[in-house]
Amino acid sequence: MTDGCGRTIRYLRLSVTDLCNYRCRYCMPEAGVKKRPHRDILSVEECVEIGRAAVRCGVKKIRLTGGEPLVRRGILDICRGLSAIDGLDELCLTTNGSLLSGLAAPLRDAGVTRLNVSLDTLRPERFARITRVGSLSDVLAGLDAAERAGFSHLKCNTVLIGGFNDDEIEPLVGLTKDRPWEVRFIELMPMGQCANWDRERFLPAEEILRRVPALRPCDPSGTAARYRVPGWAGTVGLIEPLSHRFCDRCDRIRVTADGRLKPCLHSAEELPLRGLHGAELEDAIRRGAARKPERHHLTDGGSETARDMNEIGG
Repeated sequence: MTDGCGRTIRYLRLSVTDLCNYRCRYCMPEAGVKKRPHRDILSVEECVEIGRAAVRCGVKKIRLTGGEPLVRRGILDICRGLSAIDGLDELCLTTNGSLLSGLAAPLRDAGVTRLNVSLDTLRPERFARITRVGSLSDVLAGLDAAERAGFSHLKCNTVLIGGFNDDEIEPLVGLTKDRPWEVRFIELMPMGQCANWDRERFLPAEEILRRVPALRPCDPSGTAARYRVPGWAGTVGLIEPLSHRFCDRCDRIRVTADGRLKPCLHSAEELPLRGLHGAELEDAIRRGAARKPERHHLTDGGSETARDMNEIGG
């Protein structure tokens, strides 16, 4: 499956809910989002059917997102259904980690192969402030449980925010000294809740290399440029949608929790998939992929999507 620019599409990010038990300041409104009727959200069966069709079109990797996917009723059934698809190489899941301590082993048993866990700060008071309701200890317990369950090469996602966590770059990189983890620093994007934040909040990910000069390049991973400190167990990833666009090598499409295919995170275009089956569903997925734009316009006009990140699939 290729898009109009000749990029091969191998990766589907499938959102299973727009709900979350956190209220992160850069992602969600303080009051949260209005809970929709169940009928408005993809069912377990629809999630699996879309996954099957995407794999038939050439997708090799599916990542489950939200909102927070672990608050979704039936999440383990979704994982079991997707992991059983012939031809799927990876089933991944991105989580805020708050519920992971009790679900890490069941997720592994259900066929999830890799986890990404959000970790924007190592300071409990800051964690409570950025999430508005979260506890850092819950996430750390979730990371421990994930390792015990066999998720050894964990990825920790850190949104880099000037004046908030940029003074923790060194200790966050330090998590990779003795653990085979990848700490991924993600540039804050001016969309949704943070679209109008002060410019000094938006730091280039290259700041990591300036602060930790011992980092050396290693093999890239997807959209992340990767580095490691020689002799350390883990790696550091830099995801730079603003300072260094990776659009030319983007191989992903997204499906929202209400069943709409987005060819690009920042595009306003959405194609409805609900109610489609078989060849008709596959054709819609291929048409959506073909309409993937050449690049986003974050730096010369802003994101074109009207949705917040939790509504798209973070």
